[in-house]
Amino acid sequence: MSKRKLSRQQTWRVEKIQEERAARAARRDAAAEEALTEGALGPEQEGLVIAHYGTQVAVESAPGVSQRCHIRANIDGLVTGDRVVWCEGRPTGVVVAQLERHSVLCRPDPYGKLKAVAANIDQILVVIAPYPQPHANLLDRYLVAAEVVGIEPVIVVNKTDLLDNDAALRAQMDTLMAPYPELGYRILHTCARPSGLATLHAGLRERTSVFVGQSGVGKSSLVNALLPEAALRVGELSENTRKGTHTTTTAELFHLDCGGSLIDSPGIREFGLWHMQREDVEYGFREFRPHLGHCKFRDCRHQQEPGCAILAAQKNGEINATRLASYRHIVASLEH
Repeated sequence: MSKRKLSRQQTWRVEKIQEERAARAARRDAAAEEALTEGALGPEQEGLVIAHYGTQVAVESAPGVSQRCHIRANIDGLVTGDRVVWCEGRPTGVVVAQLERHSVLCRPDPYGKLKAVAANIDQILVVIAPYPQPHANLLDRYLVAAEVVGIEPVIVVNKTDLLDNDAALRAQMDTLMAPYPELGYRILHTCARPSGLATLHAGLRERTSVFVGQSGVGKSSLVNALLPEAALRVGELSENTRKGTHTTTTAELFHLDCGGSLIDSPGIREFGLWHMQREDVEYGFREFRPHLGHCKFRDCRHQQEPGCAILAAQKNGEINATRLASYRHIVASLEH
């Protein structure tokens, strides 16, 4: 199929947008270089990016002490959680180098190119709740995504107070959670009330974490309960649909009293899997790994092929039938 030819007006708009972006980048670079060459900056020091504001970042030198900074021209793609070398200035400092990351969380941009959204994360907390109703394939999508990027996933069952007086709802949640402890996944039970946060505090201690999960499961409410001073706006849960609304508007890192840190960002909350290949999804299922490469056919899709090691493992009780169904559901969604 031949590419659709742009009209003259469309071509002009594309060129104009590109020129405006180049001009903004040039102004940003000029401001940073001017500050550097004029010697109006303090000595180099290490810092932590705690927020991102388009062409500038907030860099923290000590807990509670931060400054907005320009980004030097040769540095690209800084995100919240990055460790950097920067120089203090008045009124604006300059980031002069980016330090090595030990992990990075990415998602595709509108053009399909992977873009970092947070760095140096120790664990991904996958939040589910009785409402919106959780489903195994949705939970597994988040777990697979965390496994593939090499960041430890932790399952957080939120709004546990809703289970206290509803035996059927509790049984449903227990059934959903049953396979995961055997696979080595940690499960934390919590609610946004002060009395329900002890387990979550322990799970966050001394680690940098992010919350992910579908809208309405209470991620922002948990952040507000952990950090009242953050004053994050919480979306109301619709009484009719029981589905939430997006509320967080900027990537920001918060320090917790327990000694850990928490990053909240709209680019993190609901990252997807559409940029992954089937082989990535296979690897993301922990219990599949001992059997991968042992199927009779190299391109085995683990449906009904003879000599499939995954099907044999499921028949022998080594792979849960619900998890295998999740795998098939995820792969089918990627193909569409």
